[in-house]
Amino acid sequence: MTQTPLHDAIVERWGAEIGSGRRAPGSRIVMEQAVAEFAASRSAIREAVRVLESLGMVESRQRVGITVQLPESWSPYDPRVLRWRLEGPDRLALLQSLSELRGAVEPVAARLAATRATPEQCGALAAAVIGMSSTARAANAEEYLAHDIDFHTVLLQASGNVMLASLGSIVVAVLEGRTHHSLMPAVADAEALRLHSEVAAAVQGRDEAAAEKAMRAIVAESADAMTEMRTAAQR
Repeated sequence: MTQTPLHDAIVERWGAEIGSGRRAPGSRIVMEQAVAEFAASRSAIREAVRVLESLGMVESRQRVGITVQLPESWSPYDPRVLRWRLEGPDRLALLQSLSELRGAVEPVAARLAATRATPEQCGALAAAVIGMSSTARAANAEEYLAHDIDFHTVLLQASGNVMLASLGSIVVAVLEGRTHHSLMPAVADAEALRLHSEVAAAVQGRDEAAAEKAMRAIVAESADAMTEMRTAAQR
């Protein structure tokens, strides 16, 4: 499939509308209306529909048309779907679900990384911790987020398990969700930084139990911090 800026714009518009609930499940997308709205060819609309079909977000059938599907049919870990869903009113519930799943994934990855990480991956973990520490006074900014994402994606890759590594989109969604939806403190929590450093040191030192324990504490701290900030915002 040849993608064009218009094709991408249609996918982004409809994906965001469906993911955020602005287009409800069961609603229809009418081809003729879409052609007029975007000043696009029918082939461009069909290409965009095929992308959304591949994500389980719509279904296109002859004599029925294009129908928005229930969230249960959407690709749960696709980065685009996660980003679109986080733009909707149910973002906090989604972040909680992702945090719970993260708690089942990252501690195991940390334990495995302690036995499988390469020297380069150990160095990358240490560099990410240094980057987080150096930008800790602006923890709700993009630079800190980039270092945080580097740390967690490297850790998953260092597990040496391709299935765990493929779940990086979950962790990225949680980290981006905290930053982009004002659930991240302006100054990084000192204990969280210490725990990241502890994970890096445990992986370097091949201490499986310590790596798993510290990673479990990181996930718990992240979930607790989001809850506290959400509660404070509602007061």
